[in-house]
Amino acid sequence: MFRTAIQRLTSPSSIAAAATAFGAATYAYTLDNPVSASAKAADDSSEMDAIKAWMKETDVKLAKLEANAVSSGVSSFMDNSKATNKIDIVLGAQWGDEGKGKLVDMLGMHYDVCARVAGGSNAGHTIVVDNVKYKFHLVPSGILHPATKCVIGNGVVVHMPQFLKELRGLKEAGVDTTGRIFISDRAHLVFDFHQAVDGAQESKLGRNKIGTTKKGIGPAYASKISRNGIRVGDLQDWEYFEERFRALVSSTMSQYPSLNVDVEEELKVYKEIASEIKAMTIDTIEYVNLQHKNGARILVEGANATMLDIDFGTYPYVTSSNPSVGSVLTGLGVSPNKLAGIYGTVKAYCTRVGEGPFPTEQLNDHGEHLGTVGAEFGTTTGRARRCGWLDIPQMQYSAKINGYTALNLTKLDVLTGLKSVFIGTKYVDADTGKPIHGMPASLRQLYKVKVIYEELPGWTEDISKCTAFEDLPPNAQAYVHRVEELIGVPIRWIGVGPGRRDIIYRDV
Repeated sequence: MFRTAIQRLTSPSSIAAAATAFGAATYAYTLDNPVSASAKAADDSSEMDAIKAWMKETDVKLAKLEANAVSSGVSSFMDNSKATNKIDIVLGAQWGDEGKGKLVDMLGMHYDVCARVAGGSNAGHTIVVDNVKYKFHLVPSGILHPATKCVIGNGVVVHMPQFLKELRGLKEAGVDTTGRIFISDRAHLVFDFHQAVDGAQESKLGRNKIGTTKKGIGPAYASKISRNGIRVGDLQDWEYFEERFRALVSSTMSQYPSLNVDVEEELKVYKEIASEIKAMTIDTIEYVNLQHKNGARILVEGANATMLDIDFGTYPYVTSSNPSVGSVLTGLGVSPNKLAGIYGTVKAYCTRVGEGPFPTEQLNDHGEHLGTVGAEFGTTTGRARRCGWLDIPQMQYSAKINGYTALNLTKLDVLTGLKSVFIGTKYVDADTGKPIHGMPASLRQLYKVKVIYEELPGWTEDISKCTAFEDLPPNAQAYVHRVEELIGVPIRWIGVGPGRRDIIYRDV
């Protein structure tokens, strides 16, 4: 955008204005009328050549400035998102904790609406702004941008105490959310007893536990599917809400006799907050589709990740929703032809929280390096994450399901200091040595896969200050190119540090 302005100024009719504007006031030139001593000088071809040379040099400098602006999200994020009023999506491409919130925050300033469509407070997105750390569980990360409206779609399950706690925390941090966040009247509620049931179920499983966050997400979705769940919109009719709540508690306690629920106290809490929630409750399906019709730019913030998808993940070690691209349609109420950019977020390595198969896990010095340097502790649970190398078969599977148009490769800086870096490129059967194609549905088979690795040279240079791809060490560039080649999706963003602007943008 900077260079376009300069190129317009280099036309003969604009040289005089441009020269004056950029400090070359001694030159004046018009096609029709050379004037005064300055005009006589400007009429000299050598002087004109000097002006053009100077402006060409300025063009080069501005090109570099634009490249830096692009890499920090100032220009191209905005230009790209303004190019269409369709819906763009940021998804987790692995087992979660990839850094989706940071990209949503980065892109969010150029979108009119930012939405959550699935999951609940089991999601955890951390954003660092001016050394201040914000942790989100239910509120979309786009809330940090004053002009962005935020939507919690019908596919989300909402624990109201947690949601209101987040809003209070934002207010204390100076973030005004008034009139900027809306909850679907069709979204289901998570109650404290859902969380108690979640914990009881995990304890009962013992060694075979799933590794849930115990936030009540599974039990809340179970209530939804059992058709005795309670929706946010039900709070607008207190008599109806109370009737539904008592029935739900009765049904739940019949399944869990040891469950202790103070019905009257719970009802008191919800009656006190009902008016506050009502002010934020709308028909988000109508709202989002109208916004789209009116040309609004809409960004969906995915929660969890594809490998935790109830259908496509490592079942049963999964979440209770569909955190893949399909959830945008069912959890927001929009049609497929409204979707545009689908951005998969993937770490430069791989992590997983909780139980379940993890083919590239490294229980060695490499895993310790990734966990320590990457500060791999869950935002929601605080649990240490399991760490391993980037898993290409898993990423190819994820890309196949979601149809990524570009990737966001995060935490490349964590690999700095390693003599060699490894990429898991193939699965083979540990017993037969035969190649395994696709992602095995059988956990028994997945636990037995042997991963074939490709070794690449590492790098020791600090990359945290790099603002352009060309600034990266050659070995880091080679790693990015190789990952891009293996997955078959262009890498548009590269994370080189924890800060809000520590992202390199590539025009791919």
